[in-house]
Amino acid sequence: MSGQNTRISPVGSLEVLSQIEASNLTDRSDRGLHELFRRCCLAVLNSGENIDDARAMLAEHEDFDIELVQQERGLKLHLKNAPHSAFVDGVMIKGMQENLFAVLRDIVYVNHEIMTSTRFDLEKPEDITNAVFHILRHAGTLTPLKKLDLVVCWGGHSISREEYDYTKLVGYQLGLRGLNVITGCGPGAMKGPMKGATIGHAKQRISAGRYIGITEPGIIAAEAPNPIVNDLVIMPDIEKRLEAFVRTGHGITVFPGGAGTAEEILYLLGIRLHPDNKDIPLPFIWTGPKSSADYFRQLDEFVSQTLGPAAQQLYTIIIDDPARVATELKKGFTRVREFRKECNDAYYFNWKLTIDANFQQPFNPTHENMAKLNISTDQEQHRLAANLRRVFSGIVAGNVKEQGVRSIEEHGPFEISGEQRIMTLLDELLASFAAAGRMKLHGKYTPCYRLAK
Repeated sequence: MSGQNTRISPVGSLEVLSQIEASNLTDRSDRGLHELFRRCCLAVLNSGENIDDARAMLAEHEDFDIELVQQERGLKLHLKNAPHSAFVDGVMIKGMQENLFAVLRDIVYVNHEIMTSTRFDLEKPEDITNAVFHILRHAGTLTPLKKLDLVVCWGGHSISREEYDYTKLVGYQLGLRGLNVITGCGPGAMKGPMKGATIGHAKQRISAGRYIGITEPGIIAAEAPNPIVNDLVIMPDIEKRLEAFVRTGHGITVFPGGAGTAEEILYLLGIRLHPDNKDIPLPFIWTGPKSSADYFRQLDEFVSQTLGPAAQQLYTIIIDDPARVATELKKGFTRVREFRKECNDAYYFNWKLTIDANFQQPFNPTHENMAKLNISTDQEQHRLAANLRRVFSGIVAGNVKEQGVRSIEEHGPFEISGEQRIMTLLDELLASFAAAGRMKLHGKYTPCYRLAK
C-alpha cells in the first residue's frame, strides 16, 4: 500500500542524537532498534484508525519505513509511504509529528539509560520504581504540583457506543472541575474521557489541559494513540506501564472493558491488598451507564469470590452518574493531599506505595509460563491477585499483541489450570466479555485460552 513521503523536524522533543544512539536506531538486525522504532511510529501515524490487530496494520503498511537524517543543523526523520490519514493538504498533523518524536525520545532513553545501563538493577523493586520515575521525568510528565488533579481512566478499547458516550460525560465533568486525564492512550474508554475533558476545560477557559497517554511497545500497534493525547510516554513493558499509572495518578476510575481492564483492576487491588499499603488513600471508582450494571456486578462478584471482602472495600461502584464520579474523585484527592503532606511525599509521584516484585517483574506469557501460574487460594491475597493479573495479561497478548497471536497460531490456545472454583468463575467472566464483544473490535472472537476443568 503506497503512502506519502516526507521529512519532518523535531517538535517539542529530542533534537539531536549521539552516534551510538543513531547507529542503534538504524540497525535493522534483531539486536538493533530500527524495527521497534518503525512499528511504534507506524502506530502513531495510524491514530484514529479503527483497528486492533497489530499484524493486520503492519501488513497493510509493510512498505512503510522511517530513516534518520543526521545533519549539522540537527535531526530530521525521513518517512516513506506513511499513511495518508496522518496528513492534511500534504502536511503532517502536528500532534502526530510531536508523538513521533516522543517515540524517538523514549525508545532512545529507555534503551541507553535504563535497559542497557548499569545505573539500575532491574531485579530490585526500588530500582524498577526509580527507572519508572526517570522515564517519566525525562518525558516531562512529572512536574511540581500545587494541587492534585490527575485522574487515571482505565477501560476497554472495544466498548459499546453507549459506554463510549458515557466516558465522554465523565470526562466532561472532570474537565469542569479542572481535573486532567491519564489513560492508556488508545481508542474507546481511553479516548472518551479525554474528549469530554477538552470540552469541560474549554468551558472553564483552561488552555493547558493535560491528556497523558501511557503505552508500551507490545500494545501500541493494537491501541494506537488517540488524537487528543498531548503527552505520550512509551514505557518498556506492561508492568512498568501499570506502575507509571499508579505512581502518577491521584485517583483512578474504571470504565467497562475486557481482559485488559480486568488486568488493570487486579493489578491495583493486588497492590492495595499488600499490608504496607493499607493506610495509603487512593480513590478507586468503577463506573458506567445503566447498561453496564451487570458487567460491574459480575466483576464485583469475581473479586468477592477470589480476593474476598477486603478487596471489595477498596473501590466504589457508581452507575450512571458522571457528576458524582467527578465529585467523589475530587473529595478523595483532598484525603490524598493531606496524607502526602503529612508523610512529606511528593504530589507528582507516589513514592510511599509498596509494589511487590510479583507486580514489577515482566511476565512473558509463553504457553509454559501460563500453564505454571498458581491460581489457588492457598497463598496470600495479593499474590493470588498477581497471578490472576498475569492470566489476563496473557489473554491480552494472545488477543492483540503480534508475538502472542503468532504463538497461539503455532502452539494452540494457552492452557490455564487452577482451583476448580476459580476456573469456573474465570470461565464465566471471560465468556461474558466475549459475548459482549469486549475482546476484539471486529469479527468473531476465537479464544486464545483453554481453561482446565
